[in-house]
Amino acid sequence: MGTIKLSRKALEHNLDIIAHQVGGKDKIAVVLKDNAYGHGAVMIAEAAAQYGVKQAVVRLECEADEIRDFFENVLILGDRPTKMNSTFSYAINSLEAIETFLAGSRVELKIDTGMHRNGIALGDLEEAFKRMKEAGLVCVGIMSHLRSADTLSSEWFWQRKTFDTAKSKASSLGKKYGWKLRFHLSNSAGTFRSSVCVDEMVRVGIALYGCLEMEKTLMQPPFKPILSLWGDRVATRTLKKGERIGYNGIYEASADEVVSTYDLGYANGLDRLASNRYVTPEGIALRGRISMDNAVFASDKDELLIFDDANHYARSVGTIGYEILACLDKDLKREWIA
Repeated sequence: MGTIKLSRKALEHNLDIIAHQVGGKDKIAVVLKDNAYGHGAVMIAEAAAQYGVKQAVVRLECEADEIRDFFENVLILGDRPTKMNSTFSYAINSLEAIETFLAGSRVELKIDTGMHRNGIALGDLEEAFKRMKEAGLVCVGIMSHLRSADTLSSEWFWQRKTFDTAKSKASSLGKKYGWKLRFHLSNSAGTFRSSVCVDEMVRVGIALYGCLEMEKTLMQPPFKPILSLWGDRVATRTLKKGERIGYNGIYEASADEVVSTYDLGYANGLDRLASNRYVTPEGIALRGRISMDNAVFASDKDELLIFDDANHYARSVGTIGYEILACLDKDLKREWIA
């Protein structure tokens, strides 16, 4: 069913760049949601912890359970607590949600600084603190999210300014209620929009995995993708001139050629739109339509590199590397390489 190979050297290289940018490992929170963007949450968690990272971010409580032994704190973005855990904190995304959290829960309040997706309005900050106190919650952080940090526009600047205003107000409220707060705004792209990290933490996902793409007018850090996808050969044949292959026969050989079927398909994360158009990093063309569990390439290699940069594959289907990585089959074999 194919193999995902992870480069530990590339991961450490990327973490070195991030740590240097923000002023130390203690400010890094690795984003491990959705199986660490397809890389394997437990494997990445263990490696990041060995590097010295102490904070992580996931989407669900069950994801936090998988990696909790590796970190001092795990922020859960999209779930509510079902139990008490001293290392978990939960994002609050609206005023209405406050009363739905278990008393005693550690929470981090999200402020809407302009993305208009989740978070409370800045004007509701005092009301939110009051409700959290009445609900018996313990607020440990204030957060927001950037919507356009990877493009050259004024949006990063005014979102940064809005968050700084929220920090000032929240700091005063935190002292009033006896809560020690941490503040974090920056995602991967936002981490590289300023030479100084003024918050307690940055949340790095796509940069950690080496697939951050900044607009050409902005600094592009020299990250290295850590994931490569490989297929194992199932069968090989000589396709004669004029013969067609796969569903609906959308590829017809213009001359005799050797082709092989490999054990990966759209059920494993190969986007079907790449059918008959994708070429691997080694220059090997995909022939015909991708099937659920198979794909055919003009190769007879026993093991074939499908991609070593998700952004490269994503461009062939008109999407982004995030989507390709997140859709990789959780059951694919994953292993570390040097």
